[in-house]
Amino acid sequence: MATTVHEPPQIEPLRVPDNSGGNGFRNLVPAGGDMRALEDRPFSPSQTGIWVALAAITMSFAALTSAMVVRQGTGMDWQHIALPPLLFLNTVPLAASSATLEIARRRVASYARGSGQHLTVPMGWLLATLGLGLLFVVGQYAAWLRLKAEGLYLATNPNSSFFYLFTGLHVVHVLGGLAGLIYVMNKLRRSVLRRTTFAAAALYWHFMGLLWLYLLGLIWTKL
Repeated sequence: MATTVHEPPQIEPLRVPDNSGGNGFRNLVPAGGDMRALEDRPFSPSQTGIWVALAAITMSFAALTSAMVVRQGTGMDWQHIALPPLLFLNTVPLAASSATLEIARRRVASYARGSGQHLTVPMGWLLATLGLGLLFVVGQYAAWLRLKAEGLYLATNPNSSFFYLFTGLHVVHVLGGLAGLIYVMNKLRRSVLRRTTFAAAALYWHFMGLLWLYLLGLIWTKL
């Protein structure tokens, strides 16, 4: 007796029309505009990885803070330094970049729903975020040059050593965040950006802003 074998049904991938003429924003928003499907999975690899990275960064700066406090209490050569006013001014572009990034996220979501806006709209806000981040890095470099002009180098005294260490490590992590933004922009341009990827990059960038506020208060009161 012959047995009939039925093939499994074929399921078409969900797609959303791409206003820029690409392959569709299929990885960000499902067809039909069901926003419940936009909820990030609590244990997605990108978000899990970013939380691990943020925890490691937090512990690193906490250890450095502890080392600074111990060094200040045990040494007799602790001399306060005058911070360049540019350090406080540099806070403005970094804070503004968090605002432009959140606007970019809303524009990306709107674009993915097929609202009719062009891809250049969210890209423009992401470029603004990238530019403000670069402006912060340039400002930090200018502040270092100002201190060097005053004769304060990495090995001049314990205060200057901790100053360059804190601000230098923070700039390195900010550069990592800028690389993440470039990665997001590349994925968006190709219409293969996942929402969890964007959320992880945004979380990291906002953390860099909060970390800078902490470091600025720390070096202002302790150095």
